[in-house]
Parts: sequence; structure tokens; C-alpha cells
Amino acid sequence: MTYPPPQYHGETGEVSATYRPDATPPELVYPNGTTVRYLSSGASTGGLFGLYRWECGPGVTGPDPHFHRSISESFYILSGSMRIYNGEKWLDTEPGDYVHVPIGGIHAFKNESGEPASMLLHFSPGAPREGYFEGLVNIGQMSEDEKARFYLEHDNIWLD
Repeated sequence: MTYPPPQYHGETGEVSATYRPDATPPELVYPNGTTVRYLSSGASTGGLFGLYRWECGPGVTGPDPHFHRSISESFYILSGSMRIYNGEKWLDTEPGDYVHVPIGGIHAFKNESGEPASMLLHFSPGAPREGYFEGLVNIGQMSEDEKARFYLEHDNIWLD
């Protein structure tokens, strides 16, 4: 394995870092209180990756088993305990645990701990997951055909 080809060809570097204070309000708040902070979107990283902070309350929340055809997904637990399905079994994770799911890998996550939990979600390459997260708010009002189109558009392939 080697480094990818250079994308920056300047001689002196550039001032281009972004800073997001912890007190920045979340971009999305679900009706159940779960919040999503868009730390780095695919648009802001030139499509390289997306990084989101997912914070949920003590109620059960999270998707059922599924896979993606075009993106990998990784989970890094910050606080609490999330159950993460690795395609074979449910893992009871705790702060500091990390799970990486390659493209095509079956996975799911749930907060079943009865306590608040938070984690980082990393997607690579940087697909526009914001549209998926925001669309979930209205999923209950969609017809079955609309849901199928929505999930297909956002590369979520559900297992029966």
C-alpha cells in the first residue's frame, strides 16, 4: 500500500483548517431527542469522508440490519453503551470501542442500555448522509413506494 497521489501542489501549505466548538448546536434534533452534529460532511471534505456525532437518550433507537453498496461505516463509542450488529452477532460496546463495517458489510445499531449514549459515525467516501438523516424525520408519512425510493437513493439495503 502506498500513499495516494498528491492533491495539493503548493509549496508553502495553506490556512484551511475548520474549527467547530463543542457548544455548537446540533444540525438535527429528532422528535425522540436524538441529536446529530454534522462535524464533517462529504461536501466539506471533497467527498473523502463524512463524520457525524450521534447522541441519543435512554430510549431504544437505531436502525435494523442493513448494508450499503457504496460506503463503509464506522462507529466510535464516546459515552454510554450502544449495541452494534456486526453481521453475525450483537456487540455490547462501551466508550473507546470501535467497529468498522466495510462496503457491503451487514450492520445495525441500537441503544438498548436504558441510558444516554453517544458515538461518532464515519462514512467513507463522503456520501451526503445529511439528506438521509433529515429524511428519516418524515419516514412515517411516506408510502411504501416512497420509502423504497428514499432508501434506494440513500444506499440503505434492508435485510428481511
